[in-house]
Amino acid sequence: MIAPGDLAVIVGLNLVGAAAPGPDMVLLMRTATRSRKHAWATNLGIHTGAALWFTLTVVGAAALLHAVPQAVAAIQVVGGAALIWMGQHNLRGGLRDRHDPPADLEEAVQRLGSVQAAYRRGLVTNLANPKIVVALTAMIAPLLPANPSLATAVIVIAALWLSSFALFGAVAQITSAERVRRKFLRAGPYIDIVAGAFFMVVGAVLIARGLVGVV
Repeated sequence: MIAPGDLAVIVGLNLVGAAAPGPDMVLLMRTATRSRKHAWATNLGIHTGAALWFTLTVVGAAALLHAVPQAVAAIQVVGGAALIWMGQHNLRGGLRDRHDPPADLEEAVQRLGSVQAAYRRGLVTNLANPKIVVALTAMIAPLLPANPSLATAVIVIAALWLSSFALFGAVAQITSAERVRRKFLRAGPYIDIVAGAFFMVVGAVLIARGLVGVV
């Protein structure tokens, strides 16, 4: 069984990494400025992907993945392409909406599409970046037992998932407050432009790294 102190350190390191600006956090905040329910769907999608990365790390499969750089490279290329596609969609939508921003909060929600689509965006964004599992392996794996029992694995995975989900949930709640959403209503198209450009840059970097890894 893992020591409580080690578990606390693991959770702390995970929260520091989760709070750092990245595609997941940018997507969540961009969505939350328009709709709380869509933000929570995005959060759930992100953490469906995160559950996979947490599990791979804890059971030791992450080390195997890291030992086969071609696998990571392939995921980076595919994930980078997905982020670029999402980014250009946001960018084009933002440019289109500059002269026609949402008239009210209800219209801002409608322009996000369905809650299911918000979930899928969260899932794809998280799965698109396999470097998450590399970072988790570097930070967390050294604190884990060499061969964790099933009970230990479940406890660690649950602690990682719940703490990260709670952090993103807090951000979603704060950012999606009606007062905040009203302030960002007219800025919505520009948020989409910035977020779209960010996703495209990150996607291009992932593809470049993936191609280097393949070669």
